[in-house]
This record gives sequence, C-alpha cells and structure tokens, in this order.
Amino acid sequence: MSDDTIRLVTLGRILRRRWRLLTLLALVGALAGHGVSLLVPPRYTTSVSVLLPGSWEERELLTQAEVATSSVVVDRVADALDWHGVDGIELRERITAEAAEGNIIRISGTADTPERAQRLSDLMAKEFVAFAARIVGGTTDPGAETRLEALRKAVEQAGRRITELADAADPGRTVESVQARTELEKLRTALRDAITKLDQTDPAAGKSGKATMVVMGPAARPTGEAPPTRAQLVAAGAVLFFLLTVVGHLAAARMSRRLRTEPEIAGALGTLLVGSVDVAGRRPVHRPEGRGPRAWFRRLLGVDVRWDIPAPRASGDESGRRIRYRRVCARLQDRLPVPGRLLVVVPDGDEIARRAAERLVAEAGDASGPGAPGGASLRLRLVGVTVAHPLLPDRDDESGVLVVVSPGSWTGAELAGVAEACADAGQEVLGLVVAGAVRARPGRRGTGPRRTAAPEPAVGEDVLGGVR
Repeated sequence: MSDDTIRLVTLGRILRRRWRLLTLLALVGALAGHGVSLLVPPRYTTSVSVLLPGSWEERELLTQAEVATSSVVVDRVADALDWHGVDGIELRERITAEAAEGNIIRISGTADTPERAQRLSDLMAKEFVAFAARIVGGTTDPGAETRLEALRKAVEQAGRRITELADAADPGRTVESVQARTELEKLRTALRDAITKLDQTDPAAGKSGKATMVVMGPAARPTGEAPPTRAQLVAAGAVLFFLLTVVGHLAAARMSRRLRTEPEIAGALGTLLVGSVDVAGRRPVHRPEGRGPRAWFRRLLGVDVRWDIPAPRASGDESGRRIRYRRVCARLQDRLPVPGRLLVVVPDGDEIARRAAERLVAEAGDASGPGAPGGASLRLRLVGVTVAHPLLPDRDDESGVLVVVSPGSWTGAELAGVAEACADAGQEVLGLVVAGAVRARPGRRGTGPRRTAAPEPAVGEDVLGGVR
C-alpha cells in the first residue's frame, strides 16, 4: 500500500490523464439518473397557511402542528378525497405541518398532479380547523355541544317553573308557605350557580378567540415539480459516477503494490544498484499497445497510459545524461570478473527501461570500440522478457545479467519472478539500473544529442554492443 499523501496535484493528474474515462462515466451516470427519474413519478407540492388568533405559546403551536397531521385528520381527508389506492397511511407521508412565526400553521401537501396537490392542501386545512374547534370545545363528539345546549335550556325552564311555584304559594301567611318559598329560592339559586360554573368551565367560552382559526386563502397551484426533479437526478447521477471514478483511482493508487524506490526494487531482484539514468524525449507509454478492439478501446479512453506516474522532472542537457550512461558502463566493467558479455533484461511493456537499455548498448559499443582507453571490452545483449511468464535463453558466453526497469511499473512479485527466471537460466544478476523519465530542456542550435549509427531495436530482439 502506498502511503503517499493525496494532494491536489494527484487529483489534477487524474483529471488530466483520465478525462476521457471520467467524461464517459459521467455520461453513464447522467443516463442512470434519467432512468431513475422515469421510475420515480413527478411530485408537486403546495402549502396553505392557517392563522391562530389570540395569544399562543410555542409549545401550543407545536401541538397544533402535530394535530394537523394526526391520524384522525388524515383519515377524514382520505375519506373525503376517495383516491384510488391511497389510504390514510400513505396520505400521511405526503403531508407536513410546521409552526411558523405569527401564530401560523403551514400545511403542505404533495401529490402527483398540481390539481391534486392543491385540493389535498385545502382539504387538510379545512379538516384541521374543524377538528381543532371540537378539541377546544372540550370534546371531539359533534353531538356533545348539542346535548350541552339542551341541558342549559332545561335548567332555564326549571328556574322559570320554580318561580311560578313560588308565586303560587301562600305569600307568607303560614309557616309552611314561608318554608316552601325559602326552599324554592335555594333551589333556583343552586341552579343558577350550576349554570354559571358550567359556563366558566367551558373551554369554548374561555378561549373563544383561540377556537376561531382562519384559513388564509386557498392553496396556490404549483407550477413546478418538487425536488428531486428530473434535472436534479440527472446531475446527481453524473456527479456521483464522476466522484466514484476519482475515488476508485485514488483507492487503487493507495492499494498499489508497485515498487517506487530504488532500494525496494533492488531488494526484490536480490542485487545491488549500479546506477540511475535518465530518459528524455517523447512521452513514454507504460503498457503495451496491443491490437484488436479491446486495445483500441483502451487507447480511445486513455487507460493504456499510467496516470499515477508523476510528471517527468526537468533534466540537464544531453551531455549530463550521457555522463550518467558512461558511468554506469564503467561500473559494469569494474563488476565483471573477466571481460565478457552481459544480458540486459528489460520487462516487456516498460518503454522507459527499453529506451534506457538501448542507450546503454550504444554507449557500451562506443566505450569498447577501437581506441577505447585501456582496451576496455564491454558487450551488452538486450533481451526482453514477459513478466507474466519470464523466460531467458540458456547461458552461452554471458558473464551475468543486468536488469533495467523504471520505478513504479512493477510489483515485487513480478520482479522476483524475473530474478527466478535468471537463476533458472543459470544467469547471475550482477546489477540493477533504474531508468527515470525526464523532460529535455530545449538546447541551443548545434547542441542536440549525438546520433549513433546503431538502429533502434524492438524489445525482445538481441542487440550486441562492442566487439566480439
């Protein structure tokens, strides 16, 4: 796993090298969002406001908002609407009520058409006002108020009857008549007190102002869909697929087992580092191009080029790069026990390493040609191997193997397989050369790289440097 910190430059590299793939997957996400919008029917929402006159506390307003969406009110609305397949339970999911400033309860209804949404909100407000009036009246039974009014009338009739009986009695001529009139007055007084207490304990009389709720006009017919709209679903699908693709690239980079440092590569091959060289020029390709529709599709999307390789750093002039190659050749001569030939092994698909190996072969041929100092003799033979099934030719007159790879291209298991293939062929890995890509600075006229007479071979062909 790579422990590199995810920085903005990493995200920029993904956008720059994977923009075709990101664009394609964003379009796929947009199509997926459009498909979801076809499965989800459009929804329209409108609201109506109910004013509660008088003085109300905040908790009382919250209670009224809960009453507006209670099952009793919703069931009454469902029965009045009589929509096919819509009962009180489903209707409750389409209704919301909230307490707003100024003693206002705002009731919102959602339906599949603007007309239905408007009718639902209006009917909800009407049923809420009617039900709240019954609650404030002390009962939810519509016949209780009628029975209470009948009781008041009966008490009034009893009071008038008592007055008639008192007038008909002997006006104080006997003790019995005085006692009867006194008892009748007591009974009439008791009835009056009962009626007074009944009026005082009636919530409708005490809070008549609160009981009169006002619907502030009909609900407006909605002109647009409620979120999420089709455009929002399409945009959300495109953004979601885009982000998932970026996160997938970052996760793959974090979980990558490709070796990036020179000590790790040398440890996987079980050898020592001879040196590092630079390769400048055209943009490197880190995967074989291949043929067929699959390879063409990969090239079209740009996924045949590694994105997690940092941009090549700027390098010095051509003379400085040539010095690096000559120093590597000199170290190889020092490591050879006797003058001989080395196999230069390059994994197939590593173009940076292949170009570095070809340059080493050319430099070795110049260093060991006629007139070379000390009569040095270094011969290099370039061989390409497939990391999936590495196979080297049997040992002939070679003195060992030189492996050339680029950092961040191969895993430890793949490089260990190359080392095992060398051992199986009876070849000893004498050293490692790590080749890195650089950007060549524009040189002055006449100071370009020196041309060599050796042709540029393909990976997998044998190339001899020097003299036999």
